Amino acid sequence: MTETLPPRGVDLFGVGRLHLAEVEAPPLSPGDEWVRDRVWDRAVQANPNLFDGPVVACARLEWTEPRTVSLSWVRVTYRHYALRRVPGATALPSLFVNVVQPAHDGRVLAARMSSATAAPGRWQLPGGSVEPPRDGEALDEAALGVQAARELVEEMGIDTAPGTLRLWAATRGENSSVGLTYLAPALPESALREGFAAAASVQRSQGCEPELDEIALVRSPDELAGLIGPHADYLEPVVRRYTRAPLQRDA
Repeated sequence: MTETLPPRGVDLFGVGRLHLAEVEAPPLSPGDEWVRDRVWDRAVQANPNLFDGPVVACARLEWTEPRTVSLSWVRVTYRHYALRRVPGATALPSLFVNVVQPAHDGRVLAARMSSATAAPGRWQLPGGSVEPPRDGEALDEAALGVQAARELVEEMGIDTAPGTLRLWAATRGENSSVGLTYLAPALPESALREGFAAAASVQRSQGCEPELDEIALVRSPDELAGLIGPHADYLEPVVRRYTRAPLQRDA
């Protein structure tokens, strides 16, 4: 059941349960594979920070019962999404996790991607692409919570136990990409800013440019207009759901 039809073609759903199953990747013609690799190579030349690491794509998303989503997934690498630029080819939707991190006063944290990332200057929630499980491990709802918690500590220096994150919503936006949004416990603003500074310091000490270069706390969707630069398509709908419909936080 679609709860909201936000602007820009982004669908937002309330989710309580998630079932996942791995499936085989669809076959790719030699011609599409060749063009995909050429597109990817040009992208890496333009941005050497791009890395063809393993990620999870969404093969199918359907509702099996109220507030329960069944998701089939496929192992790919980042270069798979270069198929979006190949005429006639079909790229599977990407799958990512992100986190609504509130402050104690009800504001929501938004973060800006640094110039070293694939989306420089973009405002979004803390999060990242879903990674496939290692051999012998499963990709399930608990594992996704662990990944969401890992994104929080790596990007924001916020060490939140995965069990305290609650699957709260799902979005489907540009390129049919699917986002699984978790709700984190509220923290003082000082803890958020101190954690962000600490995470950036750790990344620089390791010789890496931080993934995020700025954070902001917003009280409403209207305040997002003050964040200069591109915004992730899901950002406004998620902030709107959280800040304007408090009763839905427990839904």
